[in-house]
Order: sequence, then C-alpha cells, then structure tokens
Amino acid sequence: MTAFNFEQARFNMIEQQIRPWEVLDQRVLDTLTRTPREDFTPERYRNLAFSDVAIPLGHGEVMLKPNIEGRILQALAVQPTDQILEVGAGSGYLTACLAQLANSVVSVDIIPDFIEAARGKLKAHGITNVVLHTGDASRGWGERRYHVIAVTGSVARVDEVWRQSLRLGGRLFIVTGQLPVMEALLITRVGEQEWTQESLFETELPPLRGANPVKTFEF
Repeated sequence: MTAFNFEQARFNMIEQQIRPWEVLDQRVLDTLTRTPREDFTPERYRNLAFSDVAIPLGHGEVMLKPNIEGRILQALAVQPTDQILEVGAGSGYLTACLAQLANSVVSVDIIPDFIEAARGKLKAHGITNVVLHTGDASRGWGERRYHVIAVTGSVARVDEVWRQSLRLGGRLFIVTGQLPVMEALLITRVGEQEWTQESLFETELPPLRGANPVKTFEF
C-alpha cells in the first residue's frame, strides 16, 4: 500500500486552494508550508488534512478550511511584536500559525478537550509562546488590549467588547450573520473611539458558543 504523500498534499493545498484565494503574503505561505496541518487534524481524518473541507472536530465544531485560514492570517497582517487573542482554539492549527508569526498568543476555548489536545500538539512542535485557557471568551477576555484578535466562530453581531479590546492600530477578524449568508470582517481600530470595517468574503462557520444567538422569526 502506497504511503500518503503529505508533502505533496501540502504543496497542492497551497498552490490549488490558498494562492487562488489571493493569499500571496510570503510570510503566511511559509508558515503554512512548515506547519504540519495533518498533526492537528483528528486521526480519522488525517488524510483529509489538506482537502477543501471543514473537518469535524467533535462537539459540533469544525476545523476551518485551509483557504479561510490563509485569508485570516493574511488579513490580520500579524507582526513579530504582536500580542494576539484567539477566541476558539479548535484544532490548535491556526493557533500554531499565529504563534509563529507573532510575539505571543492567548487562546481560549470553552471545550476542555480542545484545550488539552492543542496543548499537547503545540508542545510536540516546540511552540512555546501560547497560553491556553479553558473558558467562555464570547464577551471578551480580561481587561488587556491586543494587537490582533481572531474569533473563529460566527456571531449575530459584533459585540462592542471586541472593538474595545483592540489596541490602537489593532485588527479583529470576525464572522457575522446567519445562513445562508455570513460575512467575514476585518475591523481595525484607527482612533480611541474610531474603527474601520472591511468585508473580506462570504463564508459559513458554526456559532461561537456563549455569544448572542442569531434571532429567527417564525410565521
């Protein structure tokens, strides 16, 4: 039986999925190339690690598609001195990528299993600048301000706490709306009480646990 060629699959992922989505930042591409996505994928789906699918993680959560992860990393324009808050550690893969681009990452997930699994995987790959917490960060996390915030679940609307948790010049990635149309946004703090907002792409993500649910109407 022929062994699965992870390196070829990784190359194909970048050339056929990520670059066509206009992810051209070389630092991002290099990070995706050297970070073994297969090691952060549930064992039963390991051979699908580089496929254009949202891989189930359990608990109703999924691993983001590779092209979305690439766009998140590029849009956030992470700098080596940045301090990051990640809301929703999930598989730990995006955490690992962010950590390699930044000074430090605080990652919070409401599901203890995800935090424990991510801790082991990050340690196995020598990534030491991440602090992991089990908890509900849907209303923010502490009083600290961050250069970058990545929210990996969808919300009905952008809570003011996220804008206020950004440093001046800080960037927030978040997905808002409800199916069938959800919108990925990049929000940048340009003043003490001033922010800009850019629509990045349409997508769909499971809701962020603990966040205000999207209101629905029955007729």
